[in-house]
Amino acid sequence: MHFLKHFTRGCPPAPLCPSLRQHVWGKAAGLKRFSTAEASVRTGAPAMVRERCLTMATLNPHVKAVEYAVRGPIVKRAGDIERALQKVVALCCFPELLESPAFPDDAKQRAQRILQDCGGQSLGSYSASQGVECIRRDIADYITHRDQGVPSDWNNIYLTTGASDGIMSILKLIVSGQGTSRTGVMIPIPQYPLYSAAISELNAVHINYYLDEDHCWALDIEELQRAYLTAKQQCQPRVLCIINPGNPTGQVQSKKCIEEVLHFAFEENLFVMADEVMLFSCCTIVVNLAVFVQVYQDNVYALDCQFHSFKKVLYEMGPEYFNNVELASFHSTSKGYTGECGFRGGYMEVLNMDPQVEAQLVKLLSVRLCPPIPGQAAMDVIVNPPKVHEPSYAQFIKEKSSVLDVLAHKAMLTERILNSVPGIKCNPVQGAMYAFPQIFIPPRAIEEAQSQSMAPDMLYCLKLLEETGICVVPGSGFGQKEGTFHFRMTILPSPEKLEVLLGQLKEFHLRFLEEYSQQAPQIPRTTQD
Repeated sequence: MHFLKHFTRGCPPAPLCPSLRQHVWGKAAGLKRFSTAEASVRTGAPAMVRERCLTMATLNPHVKAVEYAVRGPIVKRAGDIERALQKVVALCCFPELLESPAFPDDAKQRAQRILQDCGGQSLGSYSASQGVECIRRDIADYITHRDQGVPSDWNNIYLTTGASDGIMSILKLIVSGQGTSRTGVMIPIPQYPLYSAAISELNAVHINYYLDEDHCWALDIEELQRAYLTAKQQCQPRVLCIINPGNPTGQVQSKKCIEEVLHFAFEENLFVMADEVMLFSCCTIVVNLAVFVQVYQDNVYALDCQFHSFKKVLYEMGPEYFNNVELASFHSTSKGYTGECGFRGGYMEVLNMDPQVEAQLVKLLSVRLCPPIPGQAAMDVIVNPPKVHEPSYAQFIKEKSSVLDVLAHKAMLTERILNSVPGIKCNPVQGAMYAFPQIFIPPRAIEEAQSQSMAPDMLYCLKLLEETGICVVPGSGFGQKEGTFHFRMTILPSPEKLEVLLGQLKEFHLRFLEEYSQQAPQIPRTTQD
């Protein structure tokens, strides 16, 4: 663990869209089409609450059958950025350090507050299945601040073992049915492979909708409708998954796009799963004229981009939407400017879930007892960073600004160099930490890959690795339109190393094109009399 560096010497610290084309909705059942530019929402405004998508009647029956006595009703009733984070977690893990003058007072106060909410005042104890209460409260405060006053209830917050734990838990609740009543899950293509793997594991139906690469991976509402209507012939679409900012594509969806998506989900009564892991922390800071919105929530680089949470946009669309659309949003310690993936910290906020189903969710989460307590502590430090008046603030903001400044520079460097290579096209890296360029693969290379029962971009990536030592992930692992090829690469190496890496990649690509564009030698044919 990172905090061990305080007890050892010589160990270096660990490293830490264009708008959619306008779509005009017809008036349905007299429902007003809210625009975020014109909606004015009052908290508690009366609105009709309709039947929910996820109820006890539609809940996965296997969840109802789960029993786990040790977390049953009786027990429930009885019961510097990186350095700044590491200091608090180190103090929580080894409380004797609270007496050390080497740690600032604000770090000690945070650690003491977390420990007081832990059983036995130790990170070695279990917590409630939903997580440590004070941490859930801090997350709710963070969300309220991030969304500029849109209220968050800490009772809707669930700590998770990374974002993937929360995603799987929600899918387990929803997936049910057989034949044409099987649950269909709409996922973007390209997508993070967790979704396709989870859908297959739960025996649900994949419903792929394609992001628009020609418009910076924007989400096209007409494509959503096409995928939905096609899928209805073989399953019951019930879930709509969105990844924003994109992984692997790195795009940031516009507010207009998010409005259209939420209206679509409302009309079709879909449960929305908003994977917002690639954006983290709440305030906006400006570094070298690049806007960063604090899991990839902090990693937004493009000058004309801004992160909008699905919850905030839903609120601004009015009570008819905000009180009805079932929404789960997911976040993690793994991404953003901290990059503390090994702690396996994360959380989800769940809105408008049927109370009886919510009880089933708590039961399901109880099976795994609780998320790792050090990961929960790390999550707290990220959502509750040093304040202006605290001793650690100056170092925190200096290091955070430096990290984000360098990420913005590397995002632009990557786009510029890749687009200078014939046969490679890279959309702007608007957010997150990945680029997903499209590559041209000559027909001869495609034929060779097919002869080896291999995807063409897999062949490309293997040759790149063997010839240069550069490891990228083929786009076929994320899904892509037929006939197109991509790879995903990270922009995390230092600017100096990244420039060298991109130069080597450019040289490889030109060699690859030359090798496979040459005409195959003609074998002379002989004729016999």
